[in-house]
Amino acid sequence: MKKIFYPSLLLIFLGACNNGDKKTDVSSDDIGAASAFLRAALDGDFNRAKTYIVNDSVNQVYIDLSERQYRERMIPEEKARYKNASIIVHEFRHVNDSTTIIYYSNTYRNQRDSLKVLKQDGKWLVDFKYIFKYKPDSLQ
Repeated sequence: MKKIFYPSLLLIFLGACNNGDKKTDVSSDDIGAASAFLRAALDGDFNRAKTYIVNDSVNQVYIDLSERQYRERMIPEEKARYKNASIIVHEFRHVNDSTTIIYYSNTYRNQRDSLKVLKQDGKWLVDFKYIFKYKPDSLQ
């Protein structure tokens, strides 16, 4: 149970570097899509976060587990801390023209992590399962 609990909380500990207008189509670039996803997750807006992930069964399971963890186990004070946190992008690596790995932390948890963003059908989407598979120092 501990292995499921810890990774599912990673999503909750995230912030975003772009606090701009949420109506903007930020999925047109890799950093924008990642920021929008992280901001939505940090705010507890999982319906919005789901619009930025690659649509496959594994990603759906992970995002649903993270949402349940957020709603059922997180106290209101902690939710507020995450909502007020900002993301710090340490670096990003363009693997190729359709894949970027983003290394980040947030001002509340200050724990370095990584996120994979993929371009599919002209739109950048988060491959959420990557956060559970690779450590931030991984070259994968």
